[in-house]
Amino acid sequence: MSMRTPLCLLLALCFAQWAVAQTEFERGRYLAAAGDCVACHTAANGRPFTGGRPFVTPFGTLYSTNITPDEKTGIGQYTLEQFTASMHRGKGLHGNLYPAMPYTSYRLVSDEDIAALFHYFMNLPAVENSPPANRLMFPANLRFGLSFWNWLYLDDEPLAQPEGKSAEWQRGNYLVNALGHCGECHTPRNFAFAMKGAPSMGSDEYLAGNVLEGWDAVDIRPHALRRQGWDRAHLQELFTTGSSERGTLFGEMYRVVDHSLRHLSGDDRNAIITYLLDESEPLPAVPNNTGAASERFPQGRGDFVAYCAGCHGRGGGGITLAFAPAMASNSSLRADSAHNAVAVILRGLPAQRRDRIQARAGMPSFHRELDDERVAGLVNFMRTAWGGARQEVTAADVAEIRRALDDEGYLTGNDQ
Repeated sequence: MSMRTPLCLLLALCFAQWAVAQTEFERGRYLAAAGDCVACHTAANGRPFTGGRPFVTPFGTLYSTNITPDEKTGIGQYTLEQFTASMHRGKGLHGNLYPAMPYTSYRLVSDEDIAALFHYFMNLPAVENSPPANRLMFPANLRFGLSFWNWLYLDDEPLAQPEGKSAEWQRGNYLVNALGHCGECHTPRNFAFAMKGAPSMGSDEYLAGNVLEGWDAVDIRPHALRRQGWDRAHLQELFTTGSSERGTLFGEMYRVVDHSLRHLSGDDRNAIITYLLDESEPLPAVPNNTGAASERFPQGRGDFVAYCAGCHGRGGGGITLAFAPAMASNSSLRADSAHNAVAVILRGLPAQRRDRIQARAGMPSFHRELDDERVAGLVNFMRTAWGGARQEVTAADVAEIRRALDDEGYLTGNDQ
């Protein structure tokens, strides 16, 4: 017994340590999903977390880094303290990180969660992979200049936690503004590409929307979401499947659902929704007004019948979410900005397949068939008929969007 007992204790201790490590690993995996780390740190057709995804900025192209524990090309030489510095202050082993890595939001992630993320990444398979070198114009290619950028724009205030809010709201606050870093895409940027405001600054522009990769990362402040027709049930469906009667996701936001939101617990998705809606009251439904819209925009009505009704229905009722969603309840038509409504017509949408049974049909581009005047008329017809539009889109508005999409290469190859 005297020799067996220590052996049993040793085995029990080893098992307990293994169980703790596994729990920490799984917790880190969950937090990495909440932070959507794989989406940015994985190139097209690349291995997860090995970097190489390009990010086009006004200052040139950045490539995401390898965050596997490879000691030569990844983060294998990082200590926990150094990993924390990169997450909270944008300080890497080789100098300042560019704020395309959203440390401006990750600075709000707790030390406990940083430690779990570090444990997770350091226990992934190490993969040697060197992403392409950044291609940035002068002086943006000088990393030491980022110290001045951080001095100007890196907020050092803690996450605001207003009194009187529920625990669920506060959890959503943390998920949206820290781990989920939603403001990085949904907040306008200034001339230096810094967010206009932060949760701790109380800026009216925070989460007010921003054009990114040719799409409008829409205004997700509570009243704007209500105006677009969103409620708890439809947001829960959207965050789980990427589709709802209020709209379907595409571009970067579709990847957010695919890699992040659908993997969260129901409680955490509800917390995010509670924070986003912020107990705001549902707004009255927008009545269908196809008669008045047809009278005001007869050419737009004619183009809708010719180009859209075959899939979306003459009355805007759609077919199925997987094939052609309804226009009569579509949030993009209710938004203040008509950018996405115009951009979808000009550039189309690719087909999306998540697995063998979950897929969504694509939509062709009409930038060759429809000139600026006719696109404006089509959008005005739809927004008047089903969106309660406050102002008309002009041909000049369409021309500006078309020019930007073309300059950035989003219309190239979209001829149908």
